[in-house]
Amino acid sequence: MSRDNYEVIIGLEVHAELSTKTKIFCSCPTEFGAAPNTHVCPICMAMPGTLPVLNEKVVEYAVKAGLATNCEISRDSKNDRKNYFYPDLPKAYQISQFDKPLCEHGYVEIDTDEGKKRIGLTRIHIEEDAGKLNHDDFGGGSLVDLNRAGVPLIEIVSEPDIRSSEEAEKYLRKLKSILEYIEVSDCKMQEGSLRADVNVSVRKKGDTKFGTRTETKNMNSFKSITREIEYEIDRQIDIIEDGGEVEQETLRWDDVSGKTFPMRNKEDAEDYRYFPEPDLVAIKLSEEYIENIKKSLPELPESRKQRYLEEYKLSEKDANIITSSKYLSDLFEGATKICNNPKAVNNWIISDISRILNETEMEPIEIPFDSKQLAKLVMLIDKGTISSSIAKKVLVEMFEHPRDPEDIIDEKGWVQISDEGAIKDVVLKVLEANPQSVADYKGGKDKALGYLVGQAMKETRGKANPQMLNKMFLEELKK
Repeated sequence: MSRDNYEVIIGLEVHAELSTKTKIFCSCPTEFGAAPNTHVCPICMAMPGTLPVLNEKVVEYAVKAGLATNCEISRDSKNDRKNYFYPDLPKAYQISQFDKPLCEHGYVEIDTDEGKKRIGLTRIHIEEDAGKLNHDDFGGGSLVDLNRAGVPLIEIVSEPDIRSSEEAEKYLRKLKSILEYIEVSDCKMQEGSLRADVNVSVRKKGDTKFGTRTETKNMNSFKSITREIEYEIDRQIDIIEDGGEVEQETLRWDDVSGKTFPMRNKEDAEDYRYFPEPDLVAIKLSEEYIENIKKSLPELPESRKQRYLEEYKLSEKDANIITSSKYLSDLFEGATKICNNPKAVNNWIISDISRILNETEMEPIEIPFDSKQLAKLVMLIDKGTISSSIAKKVLVEMFEHPRDPEDIIDEKGWVQISDEGAIKDVVLKVLEANPQSVADYKGGKDKALGYLVGQAMKETRGKANPQMLNKMFLEELKK
């Protein structure tokens, strides 16, 4: 099998739960994590005779997302019934949008090795979420939780413009970042607030007709999505190379085995028997309404990145990392305003904070401390209260047992030793214990100084002021 002979075509359907306080067609709360079936009412449970009422905030948030992704906003839109039968869909249809979505013909720009690339957006439409099935391994059945039924979603449908798993990940991260910045969704992937249906097909290079696509449903991890795409590309190429035909079907991804498995044949639009929702009026938007939302849009990632390059002189790479998440960007900006040391704040975020987030698989929104506490950590180093090595330990404590950095330092006894007499005693002790290193330094081996300083830091458990140590060692070695 050779991928070189094939072109990969990827399209993504991203579902983002909107951060409204109430559901799309009733006043039940949307808060995540409540006991099963406690955020429900006759409307979202589809009791006979109940009628939906559209939550205006849902329309506002969808328009906001459309404007932030360069979409045309429809002045005349409507809701439709999408009919399918599933245990967690109480009405046996979903209220969605079919032929007249709120937003169309947008794009998101990503950075690739060849430069900037636009990924087209076919549409953004509003719809209600389904409930959730909790599978009971002991009883051998499934229990339905309708807390999520009726939670408002926007579905963002891309054009088939993505050509690799790397591009797919970059597109998803950029989209997530935009939604965070405009504050229409918290994008907590671990809670299902942001999930994607992944459409993959392959065709031989030179072909103009798309290959048969498969769709893998409800994926909510960047890592899983890239793994699924890579696996599905190889699977489809293998089938074609063996003389078979790829079937149009809906798949599920198994993260443990790293494979996709068929769920059902892939439906087309006609299978859903769409028709206009008779219980809801059309959505008519005025120019003034759209203009007001446009004026309320905050600074978006690209413009914030440009400002950081100019105002704080960050490198392109660092500015990309920080502005990729609204939460990292707000942390950087808030801490910088307090401590006035953008370089130090930047270094903490792109190195230690990013490393801990990666190791613990945490999202930036889950960082358990705020910009004031990060600024305080930087200022404690600047004042000489703690050394950089101690500050790294303090940061770990701030993640594991969140509290004020000064309280951590006091509790642990980590205040930096800056007393000249105490530091001189340590310097003399280390020099006496390491005559070979002293001889090496005097013989022109500058690295020996670093070793001696390291031994002194070890002796003081990282609490000695490193600048004072360096100065005193040099003074003693020159005698």
